[in-house]
Formats: sequence, structure tokens, C-alpha cells
Amino acid sequence: MKLLYFAFPVLLLGTQSQAQTTNTLTPAEQQAGWKLLFDGTTLNGWHSYNHSATARWNVQNGTIHLDKSKSGQCDITTDQAYGDFDLKLEWKISKNGNSGIIFDVVEAPKYQDPYNTGPEMQVLDNAGHPDGKIFKHRAGNLYDLIPSIKESVKPAGEWNQAEIIVKGGQLTTILNGVVQVKTTMWDANWVKMIAGSKFRQWPDFGTFKTGKIDLQDHTDEVWYRNIKIKQL
Repeated sequence: MKLLYFAFPVLLLGTQSQAQTTNTLTPAEQQAGWKLLFDGTTLNGWHSYNHSATARWNVQNGTIHLDKSKSGQCDITTDQAYGDFDLKLEWKISKNGNSGIIFDVVEAPKYQDPYNTGPEMQVLDNAGHPDGKIFKHRAGNLYDLIPSIKESVKPAGEWNQAEIIVKGGQLTTILNGVVQVKTTMWDANWVKMIAGSKFRQWPDFGTFKTGKIDLQDHTDEVWYRNIKIKQL
């Protein structure tokens, strides 16, 4: 009985230690210039796209969570815009769910949605959502533009580690440690890709070199955490 008594606190401390590392920066990260975009308890620094309220987004157990039971569909967007950056975050999608990480987003009355302006790293349950059957629409893809080099997404309900790096026009996306997309933005091939995609109807799409980070409300439940950025 004494062995069981002393083992329990060890397990409990391990769980507490893991929880304390969520939505925090290590001293090394702080020194390197990383900044948290989510403090784990509030939505400070975020707002609904083209609105001040956060609509269906809330904080749930240390995550930014989309509550699909509430009305008012709208993406959530950072207050601050970024040029060259390294963005890291974790996401978990519900069964059959769809969301996305959109970047270089610009807000203005003439833009109805964030995807009118910025490209998207797809967040998806490949096995359950219809987009999983569409080329260039799968998790990790640069949505409707470039498919993944090698897929590495985890199933619905499991955490994925995503990274988006934009530096000097070079775009790299990574999912669970595996490079998904490498491309050059804003060159002739970039313009040609957009012209052959669904985004051709928005003339400003993919043209901005500075913009905000956006989490997509695609009506499905999704969770984000450990959101951090370093300006390059």
C-alpha cells in the first residue's frame, strides 16, 4: 500500500509539469525573440475578422476553441500584422471537421472574408471530411494551390504541430516535423498558380507581404494552442 501511496504524487506532478509548459515560452525562446500569440486564458490580441467581438470563439482548457453551438460565424484574427515570420502552433480538429490557418491577411470593408486576401494552410480531418478527397484540399496543403510533399497529419482528435515560415518571399510549411510545402511567393509562378485556382476571383489574393494571422471558422469544432511567432 505504501508503494501505491508514494507513486500517485509522482504521476500527478508529471501531469502538472506538462500542463505548465502549454502556452508558455522557454527562456531560450524568449531570448531568441519568440512571442506568444495566445496566453492560454484570454483572447487578448485577437478579434473577429472585420469586427471587434470574437463571436463563437472561446477559451477552453488552455485552447482557443470554436464553439459551433453559438451563432455568428466568423474567423478570429490577430490584432497585429506581420511581415517575415516563423509561426508555430498546435491544432486538433473534430471528427469530419475543417478549419485553416490563414496568413498575410488584410482587413478592409471591401474584403468579405480573410481568404480574399491571404493563403491558407489547411486544417482537416482527411478521413472524414469531403475535402479529404480533393487534390490540394487535404490537411497540410497550401489550400487549392500546392499539395503536400509528404503527408504527416494525425487523425481527428489528436494534436498536430504546425509551422509556417515566410522569409524573403520563401514560404515553407511543416506539419509534425515533416515539410509539407516549399515555394516562392509573389513571383511569376505564384501569380500563375493563383490564376489557375479558385482564388483568381479576388484580385488582391496572395499579393500582400504584410498581414495578420487568422484561424478559420469553417463551422466545425476545432482547438488551437501553443501559438507563438518570431519576426524574422
